[in-house]
Amino acid sequence: MEVISLVVHDQPGVMQRVMGIFTKRRINVETIVVGKCEQPGQARIVLSVLEPRHVQVVIEHLRRQQDVIEATAVPPERHEAYALIAEERGATRLTGAIDEVQNVIEKTKPSRYIVTVNAL
Repeated sequence: MEVISLVVHDQPGVMQRVMGIFTKRRINVETIVVGKCEQPGQARIVLSVLEPRHVQVVIEHLRRQQDVIEATAVPPERHEAYALIAEERGATRLTGAIDEVQNVIEKTKPSRYIVTVNAL
């Protein structure tokens, strides 16, 4: 899995334009995390993709977008996975390395869950 971190202008339509780059190249985005960041008026978008061969090309296209301030590939040692698992007694939250979170999900086989990847 490859993770791309973007700092973008926090304005309407930015997410659609960013995702248009992936759509145009037929690259499936596995996870997306979006939120305000440490820089006023800006947001951070963290995307994960499975196709490593496309990452550098996509980053170059992202950097050309006027909405994108910064676009970088994040080294694997800085990847972090988060999961929310629905259980009868409530929700369980998991945080850890991607393979650790995936192993817990495979072992517990929950009926409902969501996993996302984040990195800085």
